[in-house]
Amino acid sequence: MKYLIIGGVAGGATVAARLRRNDENAEIILLERGEYVSYANCGLPYYIGGTINNRENLFVQTVEGFRSRFNIDIRPLSEAEKIDTEKKTVQIYNIQKGSRYYENYDKLILSPGAEPLKPKIEGIEHPNIFTLRNVPDTDKIKRFVNVKKVEKAIVVGGGFIGLEMAENLHDLGIKVDLVEMADQVMAHLDYSMATIIHSELRTKGINLHLSNAVDKFEEDGSNVKVVLKSGDTLSAEMVIWSIGVRPETKLAREAGLELGKTGGIKTNEFMQTSNPNIYALGDAAEVTHAVLGTPALIPLAGPA
Repeated sequence: MKYLIIGGVAGGATVAARLRRNDENAEIILLERGEYVSYANCGLPYYIGGTINNRENLFVQTVEGFRSRFNIDIRPLSEAEKIDTEKKTVQIYNIQKGSRYYENYDKLILSPGAEPLKPKIEGIEHPNIFTLRNVPDTDKIKRFVNVKKVEKAIVVGGGFIGLEMAENLHDLGIKVDLVEMADQVMAHLDYSMATIIHSELRTKGINLHLSNAVDKFEEDGSNVKVVLKSGDTLSAEMVIWSIGVRPETKLAREAGLELGKTGGIKTNEFMQTSNPNIYALGDAAEVTHAVLGTPALIPLAGPA
């Protein structure tokens, strides 16, 4: 049996290791468009803040470690561009060599992840506005903070990443403003529980701007000016944009796979897509919520 896996962070790496444990003779190929595989997304803000001192501690496995331990054909800097479900082939772009080739499969596993939501807001492409999704993003933010000696930052979004970045920037001695469109941070919590977090953030000196949203960004010398819907303005050396993510489904959609109500790749109880030879998991997969029984996206490393 030949398995082809697209995506090598949490979901893809887990599948690759499990397949090898189940079948010592299977041919397993893992494609990852980035340079790194199997790293701890949840730890990225804590490396920026210095809680995790050693960058290598972010990685569960290196490419070479994966190859030697599991005998898996790991191909970093390899982007899947097109799936032919009839021929059961994938067109792959080798980023390093600038060349394309095809790989066939018996079973295909999609774990493409998700990408940060970036609506069309004036000025959002300012170079001092950052998103945090992967190791290169982390390196870029950490380098900027260290080189520019950042004193003030604005975090937009009060979810997991937003709060973790606010915490870690604060721990670096940076003054932090946090902007959240809802009337509370951590939208999945009851309001009464969220108010405890509000109190803790304010006690730590983080300025909360709740029930507010970004209208536009403007240049302010070397700073970024954030104009809020309320008319208030904030200015800082950097902005962390973390309002959420959306599943990366372009490859699946173009291959004719069914997407669910949430916009993710629809799967059944076996994680099969609408094509029985193709499976999906992780941030891009729509699953059935174990408690509610409704379609759900769960963009967290644990379930992946």
